[in-house]
Amino acid sequence: MPIEISDPGDERVRDYFTLTDVLLRSRLEPERGLYLAESEKVIRRALAAGHRPRSFLMGQRWVTDLSDLVETAESQGVPVYVAPAGVIEAMTGFHLHRGALASMHRPLLVPPEELLQDALRGKASRVVVLEDIVDHTNMGAVFRSCAALGVDAVLITPRCADPLYRRSVRVSMGTVFQVPWTRIDPWPAGIQVLRDHGFTVAAFALGDGAISLDELATDQPDRLAIVFGTEGDGLSRLAVKGADVVVKIPMAGGVDSLNIASASAVGIWALRPPRRLSAGG
Repeated sequence: MPIEISDPGDERVRDYFTLTDVLLRSRLEPERGLYLAESEKVIRRALAAGHRPRSFLMGQRWVTDLSDLVETAESQGVPVYVAPAGVIEAMTGFHLHRGALASMHRPLLVPPEELLQDALRGKASRVVVLEDIVDHTNMGAVFRSCAALGVDAVLITPRCADPLYRRSVRVSMGTVFQVPWTRIDPWPAGIQVLRDHGFTVAAFALGDGAISLDELATDQPDRLAIVFGTEGDGLSRLAVKGADVVVKIPMAGGVDSLNIASASAVGIWALRPPRRLSAGG
């Protein structure tokens, strides 16, 4: 039977305390080896990806709506906690209107070399590198584009936001579980790791010598690593200098750049391998 919680300070549900404190959670969750999945769709995608739950927290009505998850959890000895809406809000810091939360075991990250080897199983490979993306919403949006547009792997630099932070996972609609990813450190020295695996490194940046996205798309290599920079300043000078090619998206209307979420979607779509995608919305 689900375990009823009436005290928002109950230590059994400490995984769910103060979820709106970004700085606190960004430190505590990796330290504890966990992340939070919010909403039925996201939780199911996490489980489908093979991630293991630590516990579930939900309102009473969701015990029935998610009865299959509850039964499976209880058969595996995973606690299912149930609490009134007010208790959950006092505990987490926000109103849970998506039904359920799950505390999940954080999967271990593999070395970049291992991830790249897996990406090379097909003839044509596309890898995205994210440099210093600090906004969790943008991180989730980029991962959603990567999943939808057939990216084989994502590498993120040391200062990037956590793709498994609750907001990133929610914005990605759980697609952060579908695209293999890891951190690449050190950076930009890690560009050599990409080259060692046969990738041409394309840096998206403005500047002298940059070619248009159309030019690269018409004559692109089989193995391509596409590098996108931070929301404000764009790519670092050293990352641009270390790339094999610098590419820009032509603009009109006096606009010099797009939001990283938009720019990445445009760039990944234009540089997709032929016949990689099926029909979709």
